[in-house]
Amino acid sequence: MKELLALRKYVARHRWAILGGLLALVAIDLLQLVIPYILKHVVDDLAAASAEPGRLLVYSLWVVAVALGIGVGRFFWRFLIIGSARKIEKRLRDDLFAHLTTLDFSYYDEHKTGDLMAHATNDINAVRMSLGFGLVILTDIVVLGLASLLMMFQISPRLTLLALIPLPVLSVVVTFFGQLIRRLFERVQKSFADMTELVRENVSGIRVVKLFVQEGAERSRFEQASQDYLNKNLTLVRLWGMFFPLIMFIASLSQGIVFLAGGRMTVFGEVSVGEFVAFSSYLGILIWPMIAIGQAINVFQRGAASQGRINRILETRPAIRDLPGALPAPSAESGAIEFDGVTSYYSGKTIPALQDISFRVEPRQLIGITGSIGSGKSTLASLLLRLYEPSQGRITMAGREVREYSIGALRSTVAYVPQDTFLFSDTIAENIAFGLDNMPGQDEIERVARLASIHDEIASLPRGYQTVIGERGVTLSGGQKQRLALARALLAGKPVLIMDDALSAVDADTERRILDALRSELKKRTAVVISHRIFAIQQADLILVLDQGRIVERGRHRELLARKGLYHQIYQLQQLERAIAK
Repeated sequence: MKELLALRKYVARHRWAILGGLLALVAIDLLQLVIPYILKHVVDDLAAASAEPGRLLVYSLWVVAVALGIGVGRFFWRFLIIGSARKIEKRLRDDLFAHLTTLDFSYYDEHKTGDLMAHATNDINAVRMSLGFGLVILTDIVVLGLASLLMMFQISPRLTLLALIPLPVLSVVVTFFGQLIRRLFERVQKSFADMTELVRENVSGIRVVKLFVQEGAERSRFEQASQDYLNKNLTLVRLWGMFFPLIMFIASLSQGIVFLAGGRMTVFGEVSVGEFVAFSSYLGILIWPMIAIGQAINVFQRGAASQGRINRILETRPAIRDLPGALPAPSAESGAIEFDGVTSYYSGKTIPALQDISFRVEPRQLIGITGSIGSGKSTLASLLLRLYEPSQGRITMAGREVREYSIGALRSTVAYVPQDTFLFSDTIAENIAFGLDNMPGQDEIERVARLASIHDEIASLPRGYQTVIGERGVTLSGGQKQRLALARALLAGKPVLIMDDALSAVDADTERRILDALRSELKKRTAVVISHRIFAIQQADLILVLDQGRIVERGRHRELLARKGLYHQIYQLQQLERAIAK
C-alpha cells in the first residue's frame, strides 16, 4: 500500500473538501445507529403495552428526520469525496501525460504503446476508485464498525463477545484473499495492455494487414489475446466468487450465535425484547463493515498496484536532459555544425550504428548524405537533435557542444523532416502551421505549400486548406503527407533544415522538381539532405557517403564520381534504373 503515499501532494490540494465529505459520511454512519435505538424503545413500549399514540408519533418523526439527514449527508459526501477523487484523477493523468512528453526516444523504444495507454486509462481509473470509493468504505469500516460494536457492548458485553468469535477467521480470510487478488489484478492489467497494443498495431497498420491478406490471422491473434484477458478476469471473478460467500458465511455464524445465545438471554430476562431486536439490528449493520473489509482490500490493492506502475513512470528520469546552466538557442546562422570522432550505439546493440564520424558544415552550406539502408544516415540527424546521445565523440554547433544548450533551444533552431511523417487529425492549414505560436497568414501557408509542390492538390479539395485529414493523414497518399511535412518545416523558418529521405514516397521527377524549387530557399539556411537518390544531393557543397556506420567517401559530386568508388557504383545503378523505367 506504500505506493499510494505518492498521492499525498494531490490529496493535500483537496484536503478541506475531503475532510468535509468525511465529516458528512461520519454523521451519516452515526445517524444510521439512531434507528435501531428508536426501534428498541418502540418494541419495549409495545411489549409492555405502554405505547401511547403521541409517543409513537414522536418516534416516527425521529425516523423521518434521521432519513432526511442521511439523504442530505449522502449528497454532500458524494459531491465532496467523489468530486475530489475525480479532480485528483484529472491532475494525475495530466502529470503522467506531461511526464511522458519529457522522456526521450530510448524510453519509447523499450515500452509498448499499449502499456502506456493502459497506464493512462485503466490504472488512473483504479487509483481514482481507491481515493473515492475506497476512502468511503474504509470510513464505514472504522466508524460504522466501531460505533456498532460500542452500541452492542452497551446492550450486552457478553453477547457482543460471543458475536465476535468468528472475526479472527475473517481477518485470516481477508489477508489471504487480498494477496491473491493483487497478484491476479497485475496479470489482468498486463493482459489488457497486450490486447490494447494489438489493437493499436492493427489499426495503425491496417493497410499492411489488408494488402497481405492477413485479416484472418490478425483476428485469430486478437481472439487469443481477448480470450487470455477473459480467462484472467474469470479467474479473478472465481476468486471473488469464493471470497464473498466466505465473508457472508462468517457473518451468518455471528447471527446464528446471537439468535441462540441472545434468545436464551431474552427468555431469562437478561435483555429486553427491544434490546434483543436492537442488538440484532446493530449486528446487521456491523455485517456491512465486515463485508466491506474485502472490498476495501480489493480496491486498495488494485489502486496500489496501478499507482505502483504510474510511480515507476513518474520516477523515470529522461536519459537526455538539460545540464545545469544550459545555454539559450545557438547561433546556427553564424556558427558551424561539427561532428568530431562520433561513435554511437543503440540500446542493447554491440555493433555501432555510427563509428568515428567526423565532418564540418559551415553556415548556409548544403550537405548531402547518402549510403545503403542501415548505414547510419538517419542516426546522424537523431544525434544532432539530441534524440539520442553519442557514445563517444563531440557534436558542436556554433563552437559549443550541443548538450550545453537547452534541449528546447537546440531543437528550436532545427527543422526536421523525417521519412515517416506524422499528421494530426486536424485541418491541412493547422498541420502545416503546427509548432508555431500564432497562426500565420494564408499567403504564407500557400507560399510554403507551393515550394513543397502540394498547393495545387490542396486547392483541388472541396474545402482546400480547411480540409480535415484523418488520423496520421490517412486520407492522403504517402507522397502528399511527406510534402505537407516539408511545408511545415519550411514555414517554421528555422536556421537549420534536415531532410531525412523526406521525399522518398514521391517519384523521382517530382522530387527533382521540388528540390529545384527549393534551391533558393535552401541557400537561406544550413541544410542537411539525406537521400538514397544521388540526384537529390548532387548539388550539395559536401557529400558524405556512409557504409556500415562509417564515412567511406566525401567530396563534391564530380569528385566522387571521378574516384569510381561506392558513390560511383550507386550513381551508375540509379542511372540504369532510370533508363529501364523510361
